[in-house]
Amino acid sequence: MGDVTTGRLRTLTVLLATACGLTVANLYYAQPLLDLISRSFHVGQGTATTVVTMTQVGYVLGLLFVLPVGDLLENRVLVTRTLVLTAISLLAAAAAPGFGVFLAACVLIGLSSVVAQILVPLAAHLAPAGQEGRFVGRVMSGLLLGILLARSVASVLAEAAGWRAIFYLSAGLMAALAVVLWRMLPSRQPDHSAGYGSLLASVGALVRDEPVLRRLALSQACMFGAFSAFWTAIAYELIDEHHFGQDAIGLFALVGAAGAAAAPLGGRLADHGHGRFGRAGTLVLAAAAMATAGFGHRSVVLLAVGGVLLDLGVQCHQVMSQQVIYALRPEARARINTVYMSTVFIGGAVSSALAGVLHDAYGWPGVTAFAGALPLVGLLIWVSGPTTVPLRADDDREGEQQGEGPGHVGEQRREDAAGRAALQPE
Repeated sequence: MGDVTTGRLRTLTVLLATACGLTVANLYYAQPLLDLISRSFHVGQGTATTVVTMTQVGYVLGLLFVLPVGDLLENRVLVTRTLVLTAISLLAAAAAPGFGVFLAACVLIGLSSVVAQILVPLAAHLAPAGQEGRFVGRVMSGLLLGILLARSVASVLAEAAGWRAIFYLSAGLMAALAVVLWRMLPSRQPDHSAGYGSLLASVGALVRDEPVLRRLALSQACMFGAFSAFWTAIAYELIDEHHFGQDAIGLFALVGAAGAAAAPLGGRLADHGHGRFGRAGTLVLAAAAMATAGFGHRSVVLLAVGGVLLDLGVQCHQVMSQQVIYALRPEARARINTVYMSTVFIGGAVSSALAGVLHDAYGWPGVTAFAGALPLVGLLIWVSGPTTVPLRADDDREGEQQGEGPGHVGEQRREDAAGRAALQPE
């Protein structure tokens, strides 16, 4: 761990989890408020769902063009400056006079909230050798809590002070977070120095050269697509069929918080070599969750059970997959995360858009049928080829080619010494 002490590592892990939760929450505040936003701007429900889609489109743009810079620029500077942009974008959304301006602000909110995905690879760099999955899982717990609590906080605050209040509040939180992270984060200067163009080109090379990365990214895109479809349309279902108000919708959103507890569990399973079968199980679980939610058209309890099971499956699959992809190229974790999360959020953006169309045409059963089919597609992708990294065999061959003893290269990669040595706390 270099000069990072155990106590400081614990503190940084909590800080990273909190920061991920607060920043990623910006992507989800609008989801339970779509009915209020549609009435405020005088647009239809189907049109209002484009708020979710455009926010995720902005996030994908951030993943493609901002996240790779985590392998080029000093990470603390990149994180804090991006958070300032997030705060400005949130203020623009809060004060938007029309729907077009609000959508533009949502794109910028999504783009700048990519900070969360800059911080997740940092947790892997900080983690002791062999415990990357566990530490990433802890940080991902904060991220998932941010996703789930965002809906509850937004709903409750909208009931008390109007839907714009959450955007004003989050702008202040982003500004405060920028200050805290500037003071607390260790300095990490990446090794890549060939320039931004070369950096982006290397992202394409990763897509071409890493089949395991491609397969796991597509599989998680299916999982996140189901997640996005469910949580995009659930507010309409609760309002139209169960006559929920905004405060009740906020309470319902809390049911998925149980999924946050699955993140460290998924990480531990991955660290102990059970990730391959664990990922298959989570895909089946997510499909079953959406079947359960489909029957919830007349039962809030079944809707809640479906939401909990879906969030458990999505979160465990995410952490177990990240444990694998971060081991592929430790020196390029930000770019690996670019490929992975861009694919995931493209799946989420497409699914959010389709959820609005399907809900208008077929109601809740149409949404859950679509969401339930996606994990099964992910399962087909999973069984189509390898989704684990045979480090020992591959690295031993590489070591022999380089004249090193068997296992030498593999041990070097497992230790990931270079990545952690670059972390110098002030």
